[in-house]
Amino acid sequence: MEITPTIRAEIQTYLKRKGLTMTGFGRIIDLNVGTVSSIVTGNRSISVHQLDCITAGMNLPLDYFYERYIEECIEESPLNWKKICPFLYRCIELGRLDCLQRVVILLLDNPTYPPSLFEVAENVYKDGYNEAAAYLYKKVAESEKHQHSERLAICQYRLFQINIGQDRAVNLQAAIEFAPFVNRLDEIEQLDALKDLANVYRSLSLWDKVQEFAHQMGRLGQLQYNSVHNSKRKGTEPQKKLSRPLFVYITYGELLCASACDAKGDHEQALEHIRRYTDLSWVKEKDPDSLYWKRQYQQWAKINTYVNRLMSGDVSVLSDYVEYIAGEKEIFAELLNVIEVANRYNVDVDHILQRFESQIAAYQEPSSSDMYTQQVLPEEYVRFWYKMAKYSLNKGRYPYGFKCLLNAWEKAEFINKGLLSHNCAMLFERFKAYAVSDTRDQLQSLWEKIDQKDGFLLDGN
Repeated sequence: MEITPTIRAEIQTYLKRKGLTMTGFGRIIDLNVGTVSSIVTGNRSISVHQLDCITAGMNLPLDYFYERYIEECIEESPLNWKKICPFLYRCIELGRLDCLQRVVILLLDNPTYPPSLFEVAENVYKDGYNEAAAYLYKKVAESEKHQHSERLAICQYRLFQINIGQDRAVNLQAAIEFAPFVNRLDEIEQLDALKDLANVYRSLSLWDKVQEFAHQMGRLGQLQYNSVHNSKRKGTEPQKKLSRPLFVYITYGELLCASACDAKGDHEQALEHIRRYTDLSWVKEKDPDSLYWKRQYQQWAKINTYVNRLMSGDVSVLSDYVEYIAGEKEIFAELLNVIEVANRYNVDVDHILQRFESQIAAYQEPSSSDMYTQQVLPEEYVRFWYKMAKYSLNKGRYPYGFKCLLNAWEKAEFINKGLLSHNCAMLFERFKAYAVSDTRDQLQSLWEKIDQKDGFLLDGN
Protein backbone atom coordinates (compact mmCIF):
# COMPACT_ATOMS: atom_id res chain seq x y z
CA MET A 1 0.00 0.00 0.00
CA GLU A 2 1.44 3.36 -1.06
CA ILE A 3 1.91 5.83 1.78
CA THR A 4 0.91 9.41 0.92
CA PRO A 5 3.49 11.91 2.19
CA THR A 6 2.35 14.63 4.57
CA ILE A 7 1.90 18.19 3.40
CA ARG A 8 5.11 19.23 5.19
CA ALA A 9 7.07 16.34 3.68
CA GLU A 10 5.90 17.26 0.20
CA ILE A 11 6.89 20.90 0.74
CA GLN A 12 10.36 19.81 1.92
CA THR A 13 10.76 17.56 -1.13
CA TYR A 14 9.74 20.42 -3.42
CA LEU A 15 12.27 22.82 -1.87
CA LYS A 16 15.08 20.28 -2.23
CA ARG A 17 14.15 19.49 -5.83
CA LYS A 18 14.04 23.18 -6.76
CA GLY A 19 17.09 24.08 -4.69
CA LEU A 20 15.11 26.71 -2.81
CA THR A 21 15.81 27.98 0.67
CA MET A 22 12.96 28.77 3.00
CA THR A 23 13.83 32.46 2.64
CA GLY A 24 13.71 32.26 -1.16
CA PHE A 25 10.47 30.31 -1.14
CA GLY A 26 8.99 32.77 1.36
CA ARG A 27 9.72 35.64 -1.03
CA ILE A 28 8.00 33.76 -3.89
CA ILE A 29 4.83 33.09 -1.91
CA ASP A 30 4.86 36.36 0.05
CA LEU A 31 5.23 34.73 3.49
CA ASN A 32 8.04 35.61 5.91
CA VAL A 33 10.78 33.05 6.47
CA GLY A 34 9.76 32.47 10.08
CA THR A 35 6.28 31.41 9.04
CA VAL A 36 7.60 29.11 6.31
CA SER A 37 10.13 27.57 8.68
CA SER A 38 7.55 26.98 11.43
CA ILE A 39 5.18 25.32 8.93
CA VAL A 40 7.83 23.07 7.40
CA THR A 41 9.28 21.99 10.76
CA GLY A 42 5.83 21.29 12.18
CA ASN A 43 5.99 23.88 14.94
CA ARG A 44 3.05 25.85 13.57
CA SER A 45 -0.38 24.90 12.28
CA ILE A 46 -1.20 25.91 8.71
CA SER A 47 -4.04 28.27 7.90
CA VAL A 48 -5.93 27.73 4.66
CA HIS A 49 -4.61 31.09 3.37
CA GLN A 50 -1.02 29.96 3.99
CA LEU A 51 -1.78 26.59 2.40
CA ASP A 52 -3.15 28.31 -0.71
CA CYS A 53 -0.05 30.52 -0.93
CA ILE A 54 2.23 27.48 -0.66
CA THR A 55 0.22 25.45 -3.16
CA ALA A 56 0.19 28.29 -5.69
CA GLY A 57 3.96 28.74 -5.18
CA MET A 58 4.45 25.05 -6.02
CA ASN A 59 2.36 25.50 -9.21
CA LEU A 60 -0.24 23.02 -8.01
CA PRO A 61 -4.05 23.28 -8.13
CA LEU A 62 -5.24 25.29 -5.13
CA ASP A 63 -7.19 22.37 -3.68
CA TYR A 64 -4.33 19.89 -4.17
CA PHE A 65 -3.67 19.43 -0.44
CA TYR A 66 -7.24 19.87 0.84
CA GLU A 67 -7.95 16.22 1.65
CA ARG A 68 -4.66 15.89 3.50
CA TYR A 69 -5.33 19.21 5.23
CA ILE A 70 -8.51 17.73 6.69
CA GLU A 71 -6.66 14.62 7.86
CA GLU A 72 -3.61 16.39 9.29
CA CYS A 73 -4.90 19.76 10.48
CA ILE A 74 -8.58 19.21 11.35
CA GLU A 75 -9.27 15.56 12.15
CA GLU A 76 -6.08 15.11 14.20
CA SER A 77 -6.42 18.39 16.12
CA PRO A 78 -8.96 19.88 18.53
CA LEU A 79 -11.73 21.55 16.52
CA ASN A 80 -10.95 25.23 16.02
CA TRP A 81 -13.68 27.30 14.32
CA LYS A 82 -11.32 30.18 13.52
CA LYS A 83 -9.23 27.80 11.44
CA ILE A 84 -12.07 25.68 10.07
CA CYS A 85 -14.40 28.50 8.98
CA PRO A 86 -12.08 29.98 6.29
CA PHE A 87 -11.40 26.45 5.04
CA LEU A 88 -15.14 25.81 4.57
CA TYR A 89 -15.51 28.98 2.50
CA ARG A 90 -12.54 28.00 0.32
CA CYS A 91 -13.96 24.51 -0.21
CA ILE A 92 -17.22 26.10 -1.38
CA GLU A 93 -15.48 28.64 -3.62
CA LEU A 94 -13.38 25.92 -5.27
CA GLY A 95 -16.26 23.47 -5.62
CA ARG A 96 -14.84 20.90 -3.20
CA LEU A 97 -18.14 19.86 -1.67
CA ASP A 98 -16.66 16.48 -0.75
CA CYS A 99 -14.21 18.23 1.57
CA LEU A 100 -16.96 20.49 2.90
CA GLN A 101 -19.06 17.45 3.76
CA ARG A 102 -16.22 15.68 5.59
CA VAL A 103 -15.64 18.67 7.86
CA VAL A 104 -19.34 19.39 8.44
CA ILE A 105 -19.91 15.80 9.62
CA LEU A 106 -17.16 16.33 12.21
CA LEU A 107 -18.67 19.61 13.38
CA LEU A 108 -22.20 18.29 13.76
CA ASP A 109 -21.07 15.99 16.56
CA ASN A 110 -20.71 19.15 18.66
CA PRO A 111 -24.00 21.03 19.36
CA THR A 112 -22.22 24.39 19.46
CA TYR A 113 -21.45 24.40 15.72
CA PRO A 114 -24.82 24.27 13.87
CA PRO A 115 -25.48 28.02 14.47
CA SER A 116 -22.08 28.83 12.91
CA LEU A 117 -22.77 26.51 9.97
CA PHE A 118 -26.14 28.22 9.51
CA GLU A 119 -24.35 31.57 9.23
CA VAL A 120 -22.02 30.12 6.59
CA ALA A 121 -25.04 28.77 4.71
CA GLU A 122 -26.72 32.18 4.73
CA ASN A 123 -23.56 33.88 3.42
CA VAL A 124 -22.88 31.43 0.59
CA TYR A 125 -26.58 31.37 -0.36
CA LYS A 126 -26.42 35.14 -0.87
CA ASP A 127 -23.33 34.62 -3.05
CA GLY A 128 -25.12 32.08 -5.26
CA TYR A 129 -23.47 28.84 -4.10
CA ASN A 130 -26.80 27.04 -4.00
CA GLU A 131 -25.56 23.44 -3.95
CA ALA A 132 -23.28 24.03 -0.97
CA ALA A 133 -25.91 26.15 0.78
CA ALA A 134 -28.56 23.45 0.32
CA TYR A 135 -26.27 20.84 1.90
CA LEU A 136 -25.55 23.09 4.87
CA TYR A 137 -29.23 23.99 5.38
CA LYS A 138 -30.18 20.30 5.31
CA LYS A 139 -27.56 19.40 7.89
CA VAL A 140 -28.44 22.30 10.17
CA ALA A 141 -32.13 21.41 9.89
CA GLU A 142 -31.39 17.77 10.75
CA SER A 143 -29.45 18.84 13.83
CA GLU A 144 -32.13 21.26 15.06
CA LYS A 145 -33.68 19.86 18.22
CA HIS A 146 -36.31 22.58 18.61
CA GLN A 147 -38.87 21.89 15.89
CA HIS A 148 -40.49 25.30 16.30
CA SER A 149 -37.25 27.29 16.05
CA GLU A 150 -36.99 30.15 13.60
CA ARG A 151 -33.62 28.85 12.38
CA LEU A 152 -35.23 25.56 11.32
CA ALA A 153 -37.97 27.48 9.50
CA ILE A 154 -35.41 29.62 7.67
CA CYS A 155 -33.50 26.49 6.61
CA GLN A 156 -36.70 25.05 5.18
CA TYR A 157 -37.50 28.35 3.42
CA ARG A 158 -34.06 28.50 1.82
CA LEU A 159 -34.33 24.88 0.67
CA PHE A 160 -37.70 25.74 -0.85
CA GLN A 161 -36.20 28.73 -2.68
CA ILE A 162 -33.25 26.67 -3.93
CA ASN A 163 -35.39 23.75 -5.13
CA ILE A 164 -37.88 25.82 -7.12
CA GLY A 165 -37.21 25.48 -10.83
CA GLN A 166 -39.10 24.57 -13.99
CA ASP A 167 -40.17 21.06 -12.99
CA ARG A 168 -43.73 21.36 -11.72
CA ALA A 169 -43.64 18.07 -9.80
CA VAL A 170 -40.50 19.14 -7.93
CA ASN A 171 -42.02 22.56 -7.25
CA LEU A 172 -45.20 21.05 -5.85
CA GLN A 173 -43.21 18.77 -3.53
CA ALA A 174 -41.04 21.70 -2.40
CA ALA A 175 -44.13 23.78 -1.59
CA ILE A 176 -45.78 20.92 0.30
CA GLU A 177 -42.65 20.34 2.41
CA PHE A 178 -42.14 24.02 3.22
CA ALA A 179 -45.73 25.10 3.91
CA PRO A 180 -45.88 23.71 7.50
CA PHE A 181 -42.89 25.88 8.45
CA VAL A 182 -44.00 29.22 7.02
CA ASN A 183 -45.76 30.38 10.19
CA ARG A 184 -42.60 29.75 12.24
CA LEU A 185 -40.67 32.44 10.37
CA ASP A 186 -40.30 35.96 11.66
CA GLU A 187 -43.54 37.80 10.77
CA ILE A 188 -41.76 40.07 8.30
CA GLU A 189 -40.02 37.22 6.50
CA GLN A 190 -43.34 35.37 6.44
CA LEU A 191 -44.67 37.95 3.99
CA ASP A 192 -42.13 37.12 1.30
CA ALA A 193 -42.43 33.40 2.02
CA LEU A 194 -46.23 33.52 1.65
CA LYS A 195 -45.83 35.49 -1.56
CA ASP A 196 -43.44 32.85 -2.92
CA LEU A 197 -45.72 29.97 -1.92
CA ALA A 198 -48.71 31.65 -3.54
CA ASN A 199 -46.74 32.22 -6.75
CA VAL A 200 -45.68 28.58 -6.94
CA TYR A 201 -49.25 27.38 -6.45
CA ARG A 202 -50.38 29.94 -9.03
CA SER A 203 -47.95 28.42 -11.53
CA LEU A 204 -49.51 25.02 -10.76
CA SER A 205 -53.07 26.40 -11.21
CA LEU A 206 -53.98 25.18 -7.72
CA TRP A 207 -56.29 28.09 -7.07
CA ASP A 208 -57.59 27.10 -3.65
CA LYS A 209 -54.01 27.06 -2.37
CA VAL A 210 -53.35 30.40 -4.05
CA GLN A 211 -56.28 31.92 -2.18
CA GLU A 212 -55.24 30.31 1.11
CA PHE A 213 -51.75 31.81 1.08
CA ALA A 214 -52.86 35.09 -0.50
CA HIS A 215 -55.38 35.57 2.33
CA GLN A 216 -52.69 34.81 4.92
CA MET A 217 -50.30 37.27 3.30
CA GLY A 218 -52.95 40.00 3.08
CA ARG A 219 -54.01 39.60 6.70
CA LEU A 220 -50.45 39.57 8.00
CA GLY A 221 -49.52 42.53 5.79
CA GLN A 222 -52.47 44.52 7.14
CA LEU A 223 -51.50 43.74 10.75
CA GLN A 224 -47.91 44.81 10.13
CA TYR A 225 -49.01 47.94 8.27
CA ASN A 226 -51.36 48.93 11.09
CA SER A 227 -48.58 48.33 13.61
CA VAL A 228 -46.13 50.53 11.73
CA HIS A 229 -48.66 53.37 11.48
CA ASN A 230 -50.14 52.98 14.96
CA SER A 231 -50.12 56.39 16.66
CA LYS A 232 -48.21 54.98 19.64
CA ARG A 233 -45.61 53.26 17.49
CA LYS A 234 -45.53 55.58 14.49
CA GLY A 235 -42.24 55.50 12.65
CA THR A 236 -41.31 52.02 13.88
CA GLU A 237 -40.11 50.26 10.75
CA PRO A 238 -39.62 46.47 10.51
CA GLN A 239 -36.03 45.50 11.31
CA LYS A 240 -35.85 43.01 8.44
CA LYS A 241 -35.82 44.24 4.86
CA LEU A 242 -38.77 43.30 2.68
CA SER A 243 -38.47 42.84 -1.09
CA ARG A 244 -41.43 45.21 -1.59
CA PRO A 245 -43.00 48.13 0.29
CA LEU A 246 -45.19 46.79 3.10
CA PHE A 247 -48.52 47.84 1.56
CA VAL A 248 -47.75 45.81 -1.59
CA TYR A 249 -48.27 42.53 0.29
CA ILE A 250 -51.83 43.63 1.08
CA THR A 251 -52.62 44.62 -2.49
CA TYR A 252 -50.84 41.61 -3.99
CA GLY A 253 -53.01 39.34 -1.87
CA GLU A 254 -56.08 40.93 -3.45
CA LEU A 255 -54.58 40.64 -6.94
CA LEU A 256 -53.85 36.93 -6.44
CA CYS A 257 -57.35 36.30 -5.12
CA ALA A 258 -58.79 38.09 -8.13
CA SER A 259 -56.72 35.89 -10.46
CA ALA A 260 -57.89 32.77 -8.62
CA CYS A 261 -61.54 33.80 -8.82
CA ASP A 262 -61.28 34.59 -12.53
CA ALA A 263 -59.60 31.22 -13.15
CA LYS A 264 -62.43 29.48 -11.29
CA GLY A 265 -65.07 31.41 -13.28
CA ASP A 266 -66.23 33.56 -10.38
CA HIS A 267 -65.82 36.87 -12.23
CA GLU A 268 -68.09 38.83 -9.90
CA GLN A 269 -65.97 38.00 -6.84
CA ALA A 270 -62.81 38.66 -8.85
CA LEU A 271 -64.10 42.14 -9.64
CA GLU A 272 -64.61 42.78 -5.93
CA HIS A 273 -60.97 41.93 -5.25
CA ILE A 274 -59.88 44.21 -8.11
CA ARG A 275 -61.87 47.08 -6.58
CA ARG A 276 -60.02 46.54 -3.28
CA TYR A 277 -56.63 47.19 -4.83
CA THR A 278 -57.88 49.92 -7.15
CA ASP A 279 -58.37 52.42 -4.29
CA LEU A 280 -54.97 53.04 -2.68
CA SER A 281 -55.88 56.33 -1.00
CA TRP A 282 -55.14 54.67 2.36
CA VAL A 283 -51.44 54.19 1.52
CA LYS A 284 -49.45 56.76 3.51
CA GLU A 285 -45.97 56.24 2.01
CA LYS A 286 -44.76 58.75 -0.55
CA ASP A 287 -41.20 57.54 -1.22
CA PRO A 288 -40.25 56.81 -4.86
CA ASP A 289 -40.49 53.03 -4.48
CA SER A 290 -43.98 53.22 -2.97
CA LEU A 291 -45.15 55.68 -5.64
CA TYR A 292 -43.84 53.31 -8.31
CA TRP A 293 -45.86 50.41 -6.88
CA LYS A 294 -48.97 52.57 -6.53
CA ARG A 295 -48.75 53.42 -10.23
CA GLN A 296 -48.27 49.74 -11.06
CA TYR A 297 -51.39 48.71 -9.18
CA GLN A 298 -53.46 51.49 -10.71
CA GLN A 299 -52.37 50.26 -14.12
CA TRP A 300 -53.00 46.60 -13.28
CA ALA A 301 -56.41 47.43 -11.85
CA LYS A 302 -57.48 49.05 -15.11
CA ILE A 303 -56.11 46.21 -17.26
CA ASN A 304 -57.55 43.50 -15.02
CA THR A 305 -60.95 45.17 -15.00
CA TYR A 306 -60.96 44.94 -18.80
CA VAL A 307 -59.81 41.31 -18.59
CA ASN A 308 -62.48 40.49 -16.05
CA ARG A 309 -65.19 41.84 -18.32
CA LEU A 310 -63.73 40.09 -21.37
CA MET A 311 -63.53 36.70 -19.67
CA SER A 312 -67.09 37.03 -18.45
CA GLY A 313 -68.20 37.48 -22.07
CA ASP A 314 -68.34 41.27 -22.52
CA VAL A 315 -66.33 41.45 -25.77
CA SER A 316 -67.50 45.02 -26.36
CA VAL A 317 -64.50 46.25 -24.35
CA LEU A 318 -61.97 44.39 -26.53
CA SER A 319 -61.10 47.42 -28.68
CA ASP A 320 -60.67 49.64 -25.59
CA TYR A 321 -58.48 46.94 -24.01
CA VAL A 322 -56.28 46.73 -27.10
CA GLU A 323 -55.86 50.51 -27.28
CA TYR A 324 -54.90 50.60 -23.60
CA ILE A 325 -52.23 47.89 -23.90
CA ALA A 326 -50.82 49.30 -27.14
CA GLY A 327 -48.68 51.80 -25.24
CA GLU A 328 -47.13 49.16 -22.96
CA LYS A 329 -43.66 47.69 -23.50
CA GLU A 330 -44.52 44.17 -22.32
CA ILE A 331 -47.85 42.96 -23.71
CA PHE A 332 -47.37 39.21 -24.09
CA ALA A 333 -49.68 38.36 -21.18
CA GLU A 334 -52.27 40.79 -22.55
CA LEU A 335 -52.10 39.18 -26.00
CA LEU A 336 -52.68 35.83 -24.29
CA ASN A 337 -55.94 37.27 -22.97
CA VAL A 338 -56.90 38.39 -26.48
CA ILE A 339 -56.33 34.89 -27.88
CA GLU A 340 -58.18 33.36 -24.93
CA VAL A 341 -61.22 35.52 -25.66
CA ALA A 342 -60.98 34.77 -29.40
CA ASN A 343 -61.07 31.01 -28.82
CA ARG A 344 -63.63 31.09 -26.01
CA TYR A 345 -66.19 33.35 -27.75
CA ASN A 346 -65.31 32.73 -31.42
CA VAL A 347 -64.11 36.30 -32.01
CA ASP A 348 -62.01 37.25 -35.04
CA VAL A 349 -58.85 38.97 -33.77
CA ASP A 350 -56.76 38.85 -36.96
CA HIS A 351 -56.50 42.63 -37.09
CA ILE A 352 -55.14 42.70 -33.52
CA LEU A 353 -52.55 39.98 -34.19
CA GLN A 354 -51.42 41.80 -37.35
CA ARG A 355 -51.05 45.02 -35.37
CA PHE A 356 -48.70 43.34 -32.88
CA GLU A 357 -47.06 40.94 -35.33
CA SER A 358 -43.52 42.25 -34.75
CA GLN A 359 -43.83 42.00 -30.95
CA ILE A 360 -45.12 38.43 -31.20
CA ALA A 361 -42.33 37.38 -33.57
CA ALA A 362 -39.63 38.97 -31.38
CA TYR A 363 -40.90 37.63 -28.07
CA GLN A 364 -38.27 35.90 -25.95
CA GLU A 365 -38.88 34.30 -22.60
CA PRO A 366 -37.83 36.61 -19.75
CA SER A 367 -35.02 35.54 -17.44
CA SER A 368 -35.09 36.53 -13.79
CA SER A 369 -34.38 35.20 -10.31
CA ASP A 370 -37.79 36.45 -9.16
CA MET A 371 -40.01 33.51 -8.26
CA TYR A 372 -43.04 34.90 -10.12
CA THR A 373 -41.04 35.26 -13.32
CA GLN A 374 -39.55 31.80 -12.92
CA GLN A 375 -42.84 30.07 -12.23
CA VAL A 376 -45.76 31.89 -13.86
CA LEU A 377 -44.34 33.29 -17.09
CA PRO A 378 -43.01 30.01 -18.57
CA GLU A 379 -46.53 28.58 -18.34
CA GLU A 380 -47.98 31.73 -19.92
CA TYR A 381 -45.52 31.21 -22.77
CA VAL A 382 -46.85 27.68 -23.33
CA ARG A 383 -50.46 28.78 -23.01
CA PHE A 384 -50.00 31.59 -25.54
CA TRP A 385 -48.54 29.41 -28.27
CA TYR A 386 -51.05 26.65 -27.59
CA LYS A 387 -53.92 29.16 -27.92
CA MET A 388 -52.33 30.65 -31.03
CA ALA A 389 -52.08 27.17 -32.52
CA LYS A 390 -55.73 26.50 -31.73
CA TYR A 391 -56.86 29.83 -33.20
CA SER A 392 -54.76 29.39 -36.37
CA LEU A 393 -55.73 25.76 -36.96
CA ASN A 394 -59.42 26.59 -36.53
CA LYS A 395 -58.90 29.30 -39.18
CA GLY A 396 -57.32 26.76 -41.55
CA ARG A 397 -53.83 28.28 -41.31
CA TYR A 398 -52.20 24.92 -40.92
CA PRO A 399 -48.44 25.58 -41.43
CA TYR A 400 -48.40 28.45 -38.93
CA GLY A 401 -50.78 26.67 -36.58
CA PHE A 402 -48.58 23.58 -36.41
CA LYS A 403 -45.49 25.76 -35.94
CA CYS A 404 -47.16 27.36 -32.90
CA LEU A 405 -48.25 23.95 -31.62
CA LEU A 406 -44.72 22.54 -31.89
CA ASN A 407 -43.36 25.57 -30.02
CA ALA A 408 -45.89 25.14 -27.20
CA TRP A 409 -45.53 21.38 -26.98
CA GLU A 410 -41.73 21.33 -26.85
CA LYS A 411 -41.72 23.94 -24.10
CA ALA A 412 -44.44 22.09 -22.17
CA GLU A 413 -42.34 18.94 -22.27
CA PHE A 414 -39.25 20.85 -21.13
CA ILE A 415 -40.76 22.59 -18.12
CA ASN A 416 -43.23 19.97 -16.96
CA LYS A 417 -42.12 16.56 -18.19
CA GLY A 418 -45.37 16.27 -20.14
CA LEU A 419 -47.75 17.56 -17.49
CA LEU A 420 -48.91 20.45 -19.69
CA SER A 421 -48.67 18.65 -23.01
CA HIS A 422 -51.94 16.69 -23.06
CA ASN A 423 -53.95 19.53 -24.60
CA CYS A 424 -51.28 19.94 -27.27
CA ALA A 425 -51.63 16.24 -28.01
CA MET A 426 -55.42 16.50 -28.24
CA LEU A 427 -55.15 19.45 -30.62
CA PHE A 428 -52.68 17.52 -32.75
CA GLU A 429 -55.01 14.53 -32.92
CA ARG A 430 -57.83 16.80 -34.05
CA PHE A 431 -55.88 18.38 -36.92
CA LYS A 432 -53.06 15.94 -37.77
CA ALA A 433 -54.65 15.04 -41.09
CA TYR A 434 -53.72 18.55 -42.28
CA ALA A 435 -50.04 18.33 -41.29
CA VAL A 436 -47.29 17.70 -43.84
CA SER A 437 -45.20 14.58 -43.20
CA ASP A 438 -42.20 16.28 -41.55
CA THR A 439 -44.41 18.25 -39.17
CA ARG A 440 -46.51 15.20 -38.42
CA ASP A 441 -43.38 13.19 -37.57
CA GLN A 442 -42.10 15.90 -35.20
CA LEU A 443 -45.42 16.16 -33.40
CA GLN A 444 -45.90 12.41 -33.34
CA SER A 445 -42.55 11.99 -31.56
CA LEU A 446 -43.75 14.37 -28.84
CA TRP A 447 -47.05 12.47 -28.61
CA GLU A 448 -45.15 9.25 -27.92
CA LYS A 449 -43.38 10.83 -24.91
CA ILE A 450 -46.57 11.56 -23.03
CA ASP A 451 -47.14 9.53 -19.90
CA GLN A 452 -50.91 8.97 -19.96
CA LYS A 453 -50.96 8.90 -16.17
CA ASP A 454 -49.86 12.54 -15.78
CA GLY A 455 -52.61 15.08 -15.64
CA PHE A 456 -52.18 18.85 -15.29
CA LEU A 457 -54.07 20.30 -18.29
CA LEU A 458 -53.77 23.76 -19.72
CA ASP A 459 -57.53 24.07 -19.72
CA GLY A 460 -60.56 21.96 -20.28
CA ASN A 461 -61.02 22.32 -24.03
